[in-house]
Amino acid sequence: MWYIAEAMSERGGEERMSVAFLGPRGTFSEVAALERAGSEAATVPFTSFPAVVSAVETGLADEALVAVENSIEGPVPTTLDLLIHETPLRIRGEIVVPIRQFLVTVPGATIDGITVVVSHPQGLGQCRRFLERCLPDVEQVAALSTAGAVREAIASGDPRRAAIGHARAAELYGGVVLAHDIQDARSNVTRFLLLGREDAAPTGDDKTSIGFTVKANVPGALHAILTELANESIQMTKIENRPTKGWLGEYVFLVDFEGHRTDPRIGAMLERIRAVTDSLTVFGSYPRYPLERLRDAADPQPLA
Repeated sequence: MWYIAEAMSERGGEERMSVAFLGPRGTFSEVAALERAGSEAATVPFTSFPAVVSAVETGLADEALVAVENSIEGPVPTTLDLLIHETPLRIRGEIVVPIRQFLVTVPGATIDGITVVVSHPQGLGQCRRFLERCLPDVEQVAALSTAGAVREAIASGDPRRAAIGHARAAELYGGVVLAHDIQDARSNVTRFLLLGREDAAPTGDDKTSIGFTVKANVPGALHAILTELANESIQMTKIENRPTKGWLGEYVFLVDFEGHRTDPRIGAMLERIRAVTDSLTVFGSYPRYPLERLRDAADPQPLA
């Protein structure tokens, strides 16, 4: 299997940090992994987010990079469920990547000849307006990744098949960009979480992610927990919920807020929250990604 072989070869006898990501190469996950890795780490592709997480749990990689939310399509349930139910790994970082989607085909294909478009479900969802306007009658086929979709479409040699993915995937697999920036929103971005065995040391500009369940049949239980953050003037940056996978109507609430768990004020607040919840998990504290860095990325630059 290509992903195991590549993981083992890249680990080799070297001691470089390695980052596992959703492959094959050419995905937005790889773009995020390359931002994280730079020249000091190896990037290793795997076939699914669960496999990416397992790579770190079993020693095939040092860190796992997983998408957690998109500004158009919302949360990534697979990642949230992995954090809640399956892995002891901690969040040690976040990376936000601008999403520019491209319609990729084999050389010689034309827009009026396309009958099938393949991409990751998030990719299809992010380009709904373009598909409805320019390719209203085509069959939409889901793939495990955007890069996998591009690789499959190009390998088929069929001018009737197109894929939606990153321009890097087109370059890697010999595709041609038929249309660029086909995403519905110019401000489309995806947030990735970096997972490891330990979370990050405080930097002075950090976030903490927690998950908790409220006590049953206690009116105002959620309000009481959120009031703790308000009383400490702690800025909450995200709140959502996922089913506990136990009983209908039972949820795990997921909250991100500014600050580091080792800060005495934050630590004391977390202990007060723990006392009024049924369960509390601190997924980790990590440096806040500077979103202001992406302001200029909302208007895509011309292709080189």
